[in-house]
Amino acid sequence: MGLMEMGIGLVAGVLILAALIFFIELPFKIIWNSIIGAVILWLVNLTGLIAIKITFIHALIVGLFGVPGLILLAIYLNFIK
Repeated sequence: MGLMEMGIGLVAGVLILAALIFFIELPFKIIWNSIIGAVILWLVNLTGLIAIKITFIHALIVGLFGVPGLILLAIYLNFIK
């Protein structure tokens, strides 16, 4: 086995490991962002200024997009829909 084959095997192994870590980590990141989004929605509802129903989709939107997602969701749910 030459040096070239070992290098290719090493690079392939690192790429496969990186892909596995990414796909294992992704669901946890989505769940964590949804939990943070739900807490933010709860805090917004606590103020009483606007009412946004806390669902998984709403929490995911706020968790992924942050404040812009919250503003667009509030506009959509309270004024457009």
